[in-house]
Amino acid sequence: MHFDLIDLRLFQHTLECGNITAGAQCSHLSLPAASARIRAMEASLGTALLERNRRGVQATPAGQALLQHARLIGQQVERLQFDLAQYALGLQGQVRLLCNTAALSEYLPELLAGFLAGHPAITLDVQELPSLRIVQAITQGAADIGIISTAVTSEHLQTRAFRDDPLVLIMAPEHPLAVHTHLRFADTLAHGYVGLSTDSALSLHLEEQALHLGQRLQVRVRAEGFDGMIRMVAHGAGLGVVPLAAVRRWQGVLALRSMSLEEPWAQRQLLLCARDFASLPGHGQALVRHLQAQQQAAQIERSRSSPDNSSD
Repeated sequence: MHFDLIDLRLFQHTLECGNITAGAQCSHLSLPAASARIRAMEASLGTALLERNRRGVQATPAGQALLQHARLIGQQVERLQFDLAQYALGLQGQVRLLCNTAALSEYLPELLAGFLAGHPAITLDVQELPSLRIVQAITQGAADIGIISTAVTSEHLQTRAFRDDPLVLIMAPEHPLAVHTHLRFADTLAHGYVGLSTDSALSLHLEEQALHLGQRLQVRVRAEGFDGMIRMVAHGAGLGVVPLAAVRRWQGVLALRSMSLEEPWAQRQLLLCARDFASLPGHGQALVRHLQAQQQAAQIERSRSSPDNSSD
């Protein structure tokens, strides 16, 4: 085998983009040069790496194995570049962060802005996905760091605490269910809901929970974010399930009834996850340190403001 870094990056870009033309553009190569490189890789191995069809390309089993190694080698090269850059240029690079809806909407905007302000040479690629898909992506090496809920299995990954993030049921005070003090998710599914966009991680999670119960979530209208969703619910458009942190922003502003859901998946925590925190590139480790420092500060603030620590 005679592969170089350009070959590996081209192969990775091709599969991530879905076709050789786009992969060549991402790799800053002409299409003929890119095609020749991929043919030479296949000839060197003596096996096909790509399955070509009208819609683009897909990895063969050998190609999938090569893709995983290409990603790992790319991460090691980034780590090497970071370590050497320390001597002259300081922190540099890009971190790919995958996160669920609650993390992206409720906690990350200010945290990531603060991190970027303190590290001007670092860029972030942030994408919202359901927690299960984040676990799969991190496992495959497709991203550096994820933020997931404890509702999914992640024992094969390293995890660190990020935030307590319980989900609560919200409704207008005059809603028929508002007379109850405790409800299960199944008790609500005969009523209409206000939801987020169909591709949001929380929407997908709630629809999955309803299907587990043999029912469908009746979404009457969708909002772009938690604030719009909460305002619609408060004015009688239907029920909603949102993080408790989002509800707290509207306390004293809107007439809103909220209550805990009696399901384990609603009593969740958010976790940072990675294949191996110690092997992350330096700029990835810097982001993890920043997020953990803010988590510790939040815990201290909560302990100070709790009733047991308040002064008369």
